Amino acid sequence: MKYIQIQGVDKKISRLFMGTGDLRKLEDPQRIMLDAYIQAGGNAFDTAHQYRGKELVLGQWLAETGLREQLVILTKGAHHDDGSPGPRVNPQAIRKDLKESLERLGTDYVDLYALHRDDPTVEVGPIIEELNEHLQARTIRAIGASNWSHKRIQEANEYAASRNLTGFSFNSPNLSLAKPLEARWAGAISADEAACEWHVKNQLPLLAWSAQAGGFFSGNFSPDNRTDEEMVRVYYSDNNWERYRRAVKLAEEKGVTPIQIALAYVLYQPFPTCAIIGPRNPEEFYSSIESMNLELSPREVEWLDLKVEDIQ
Repeated sequence: MKYIQIQGVDKKISRLFMGTGDLRKLEDPQRIMLDAYIQAGGNAFDTAHQYRGKELVLGQWLAETGLREQLVILTKGAHHDDGSPGPRVNPQAIRKDLKESLERLGTDYVDLYALHRDDPTVEVGPIIEELNEHLQARTIRAIGASNWSHKRIQEANEYAASRNLTGFSFNSPNLSLAKPLEARWAGAISADEAACEWHVKNQLPLLAWSAQAGGFFSGNFSPDNRTDEEMVRVYYSDNNWERYRRAVKLAEEKGVTPIQIALAYVLYQPFPTCAIIGPRNPEEFYSSIESMNLELSPREVEWLDLKVEDIQ
């Protein structure tokens, strides 16, 4: 396993986060997956107040294993579709969601806390001040944003710096080799070229959700297969099919699979990155480990992303 550091967290953080979107019950298949992740050196979990029941199951597993202090927990709050209709990016929603998340997880703090959505009509000041209260109370170790634009993150961090407060120390948008044509879900943000350039300049860690583009590079899709409406809507474009063809070519040269190339692309950006993964079985998990250990040159990363016409 490979690791990064995030300001505010005194633990090393594995570059592969285990997602909890498919975590339903602590039955054998899921226990085996969790055990394999820990045995491979993984220590970071991604969950959210809005993921129905996932925090409770993760909290049950934490209680059973006694591993809480060795692990890094990322949870998220203030999602628009959680609790009451309409935008909820406000101090009251943050306070409510964090309290309930801590209760569900059975812990008195989370290592990483992110706002799950943004409301650009809300000023950043009260949000940063609310989050800093929880930092001071040690119920949160580091704050970040999920599905905020890099401009809003910059604005928030400038506000924090001007008042000697702590700003966002990580960002968690979508980042993948396949570029979405439109948001996969309402309010979701993908890191475009401008955002990536901002990350290069600021070196702010990026924790990528849907790092494998929903399986676009798995070989289960083709331009003629349009049965998956969401995949067609979000990812079917000439440029993405060219990225797929290049991933296939490079995978053949390196003796791996295209989806492993796609995950390695996320991990070989010129700024700190982690990938949130959702393997369905140990084989898919070990495939992700192999992806992490692949080596891609900066030129290969650019070529995969259609920025140059040849690898040499």
